[in-house]
Amino acid sequence: MIFSTKKEKKYSYVEAGEGHPLVLLHGLMGGLSNFDKMVDFFSERGYKVYVPQLPIYDLPVLNTNLTTLAKYIIKFIESHISGPVSIVGNSMGGHVGLILTLARPDLVKNLVLTGSSGLYERTFGDSFPRKNDRSYIRKKTEEVFYDPKIATEDLVDEVFGVVNDRMKGIKTVMLARSAIKHNMLNDLPKILTPTCLIWGKQDNVTPPEVAEDMHKFIPNSDLFWIDHCGHAAMMEKPDEFNEILYNWIKDKV
Repeated sequence: MIFSTKKEKKYSYVEAGEGHPLVLLHGLMGGLSNFDKMVDFFSERGYKVYVPQLPIYDLPVLNTNLTTLAKYIIKFIESHISGPVSIVGNSMGGHVGLILTLARPDLVKNLVLTGSSGLYERTFGDSFPRKNDRSYIRKKTEEVFYDPKIATEDLVDEVFGVVNDRMKGIKTVMLARSAIKHNMLNDLPKILTPTCLIWGKQDNVTPPEVAEDMHKFIPNSDLFWIDHCGHAAMMEKPDEFNEILYNWIKDKV
């Protein structure tokens, strides 16, 4: 199904279905389309799904950090949704979900993390070396997935465009640094919200030990593995991801 994006002065987002609200948060190099199959699946099964576009490239330079993004989503939930939500975050979106849940546990009924940063992740580093080298960017994009074919030409073009736009490149590096600085290890035991961890066994960006540590330190957490799967399980193995999440969440809302 093709979903239209609602555009308001402050927010751009996809909204579909009716029922318990799910808020899906994309990663640093991600976008709304990362969750297409999730939106289809859950909007047909009694959930109201929201996918807000994180304002990664619109923030003032001094406020380009994960805390600002978490505050943005808090305001989105308060202004658009009544009642606590279930947050689903991939990569940096999971990190934003952790910060949000810690700050406003009253707004979050369940937390779902897949390939989440917050403890340790492998990124491009502090800069984009060889940013004009498309084959290098293709290789780095393919490394996100277990199956390199998931890195389509369109996806490579999107990443290539970001790293070759000076201001977008600067803000991407700033957010990557913010993620590294904002380590959540000491905060994880304070997260009492029911938490579901769904992880690709072959995640090269946030390796399996990240999931194991999050499971160890988040008190009320469950951990599920998807084999032959990398950093973005909801894109690479959507059917398996959706079934795991549906079976976990259906009795919790």
